[in-house]
Amino acid sequence: MSAVDKVKLEISVVLGRTKMPIRHLLKMGRGAVIDLDARHDDPVWIYANDELIARGEIVLLGERIGVTIVERVRRAA
Repeated sequence: MSAVDKVKLEISVVLGRTKMPIRHLLKMGRGAVIDLDARHDDPVWIYANDELIARGEIVLLGERIGVTIVERVRRAA
């Protein structure tokens, strides 16, 4: 096993955002829908270990949902 195989990386994709009281969140059950401030064709934001690294678009892969990277985001120096 190489050193690269041991590196842990958490990838997050943000589709949109919303605000709601915690009591509403706790009342939600399976199948609940949360309205976001985004449309289906808006870009998504891709984070690696909580750091923004890219902008992407949602793609459908048969029964699965994926993300294609459209633009890398450069870190501020």
